[in-house]
Amino acid sequence: MEKKKIGKLFIITGPSGVGKGTVLGKFFKTNKNAVYSISQTTRNPRPGEVHGVNYFFVTREEFENSIKNDEFLEWAKYSDNYYGTNKNQVLSALNSGSDVILEIETKGAKKIMDKFPDCITIFLKPPNFNELEKRLRGRNTEDEETIQKRLHEVKKELELSKNYKYTIENDEVENALEKLQKIYNKETA
Repeated sequence: MEKKKIGKLFIITGPSGVGKGTVLGKFFKTNKNAVYSISQTTRNPRPGEVHGVNYFFVTREEFENSIKNDEFLEWAKYSDNYYGTNKNQVLSALNSGSDVILEIETKGAKKIMDKFPDCITIFLKPPNFNELEKRLRGRNTEDEETIQKRLHEVKKELELSKNYKYTIENDEVENALEKLQKIYNKETA
């Protein structure tokens, strides 16, 4: 009897505004065995974001109930909002043989790395701090106070990149995508 293949768990993280969503959007178009783990958040949707596609947008009360019920693999508070990864969603996908991609922030990534030491960790970094600030401001989705909080976090997050197996500089989306594809192919071969 053939043993059932368990999927691989990938973590992709990096500072807000580095382009994780853009790179992953292109990645998923050609990698059908990889599934995106949709996180829950209490933040408001940005223009164009869809509930159940980009995030599960929930109330603070709903999120806190999920914490009490131990429904998360990890959760964190970031820029005054909660973000979390649903435990059942991830384990079910892995057990069905799918590779799961978590796009999460660094605090959540650390919690997952502690629980799943064999996970594949990838840090997406900007070409430089000024470019990242330009990207954050160019989104036109947050007020100045929120941007400043995010920029303050970026400096701490960039220091953590040394804790990841792979680092990809997102200088151009297509270059970052190519590097991500090579890592994925190597790790799933």
